[in-house]
Amino acid sequence: MEFFIQQVINGLTLGGLYALIALGYTMVYGIIQLINFAHGEFFAAGGYMGVILLSFLAAHGYMETHPWFCLFGALLLTMGYCAMLAMAVEKVAYKPLRYASRLSVLLSALGMSIFLQNGLMLTQGVYDKAYPTEFTHGGLDFGLITFSYMQILIVAVTIALLLGLNALVFRTRIGTAMRATAQDKVMSSLVGINSNRIISTTFAIGAALAAAAGIMIGLYYGSVRYDMGFVPGIKAFAAAVLGGIGNITGAMVGGLIIGMVEIFAAGYLSSEYKDVWAFIILIAVLYFMPTGIMGENVDDTRV
Repeated sequence: MEFFIQQVINGLTLGGLYALIALGYTMVYGIIQLINFAHGEFFAAGGYMGVILLSFLAAHGYMETHPWFCLFGALLLTMGYCAMLAMAVEKVAYKPLRYASRLSVLLSALGMSIFLQNGLMLTQGVYDKAYPTEFTHGGLDFGLITFSYMQILIVAVTIALLLGLNALVFRTRIGTAMRATAQDKVMSSLVGINSNRIISTTFAIGAALAAAAGIMIGLYYGSVRYDMGFVPGIKAFAAAVLGGIGNITGAMVGGLIIGMVEIFAAGYLSSEYKDVWAFIILIAVLYFMPTGIMGENVDDTRV
């Protein structure tokens, strides 16, 4: 029983991070029907920006005196950086192809993914970069069950970001404009909504969430690598499809399911094939339930 509860804790931690990444896929698809295959690179860029900022602060002694201030400051700066990066990518790679064929946009997304990944490799090197270890020690022990401080932090930040996104989308004027643009770009433009600005904002929000997941993954596993965005990006895409691509709530649920399945498969079956399950789920959903468990592009929940 203790092992089962421990796996649930691990699954919730990992699933929450997948949910943050999946939200970027589903938001962008919901508003312009584009699968942004460069989204995983925003996640990787966030991981690298986090390690750069935290290593700089640690080298100057700030991590010893104000560790939590440094962490949340680095988190905010990382999210801001990746938001601006995503807006630049949207302007360069996607906006000129707004009315082009879907194949052209898809090729542009794949090309931008390769470009960003190789940019990380050339600027940061091919070797792993280690995160500072100030936050990796200690936790709460309940017999054989351990809830590390890092897991508590990840779950708390993930819940805060998910609740913040939900409030932004459904309770603010920006969120109303995003949902209106997703539903009908022409009519939203006629009532004064700047669709280009809303699309850029959507890219920025999705990338900021992916950046937060990147820095937390780096802290959780202790290091980052230039190609770290590929596999989590594919798993997050599977989570978005599982929940219903374009459906915000579905992306959250799908991320949690993918994380739980991966952790339980690694714990009870084999850790060597833990990455396979996301692809099996993706294929099964596309075959048996192509609109996902919560439906695709539902008007009152999509972005």
